[in-house]
Amino acid sequence: MRRMVLITAALVGALALVPAWRDHQPDPPAANGAAFAASGEPVPLDRLSVAPLVKRVSPAVVNIAVAYPSPYAQNPLLRDPYFRRFMGVPDAAVQPRLSAGSGVIIDAAKGLVLTNNHVVGQGSAILVVLQDKRQFQAELVGTSPGADLAVLRIPPRQLVAAPLATTDSAQVGDYVVAIGNPFGLGQTVTAGIVSALGRGLTPESGIGLIQTDAPINPGNSGGPLINMRGEVIGINTAILAPGGEGNIGIGFAVPASVVKTVLAQAQRVI
Repeated sequence: MRRMVLITAALVGALALVPAWRDHQPDPPAANGAAFAASGEPVPLDRLSVAPLVKRVSPAVVNIAVAYPSPYAQNPLLRDPYFRRFMGVPDAAVQPRLSAGSGVIIDAAKGLVLTNNHVVGQGSAILVVLQDKRQFQAELVGTSPGADLAVLRIPPRQLVAAPLATTDSAQVGDYVVAIGNPFGLGQTVTAGIVSALGRGLTPESGIGLIQTDAPINPGNSGGPLINMRGEVIGINTAILAPGGEGNIGIGFAVPASVVKTVLAQAQRVI
């Protein structure tokens, strides 16, 4: 039986494509033998690349580490090392449990970071790690369990933000990029297309999710899905994985319109 598996990780990117064909004559090359990508940076004519777009957006993508209190630590007897030794319970059993995910800085001036609600959950401590290796303790300022979104706040110190798309303008067939931290490997970029729109994770879900074949794996949760303009069109939230397997090319992202609503609600309480 097929089942949905939520993923915890990180992810974002974007695709600055030079079209493979056109219905009119191509623009003349620049004097130095290069074309120009959507970002305005030169790209050699013999190289099809999204590197300029990734270079611009990836500093806004963050890794998120979350500490959860151990259930053993809730037992006052097990907090006593002598009792643990007598009962044969290892000290590691009462240490906090760690999980990892991804996120994206969406407001540099206020230090706001978007991620999935299932990434931060009931965590007792949330650490945000930037691409430049800086680390900040994060404050949880808003959640929407129904939309699986959470808004964090970190100190606004020389941050880079990714722009959020103003409308849900994505169409099936659009190229997209995702950036995240699958399996704890570090920031990783994957690309694909929008496979479908308006998908629901459950029959009760009222949220129309973006379906994409851009590879999304555990650790990518909370990372952004980006269009060719470098805009965040969704927050990656889940994959379809029959039998608990890894990525099979069916991933889902919460669309920008839902993200904007949750973000606005969080900003009102800041």
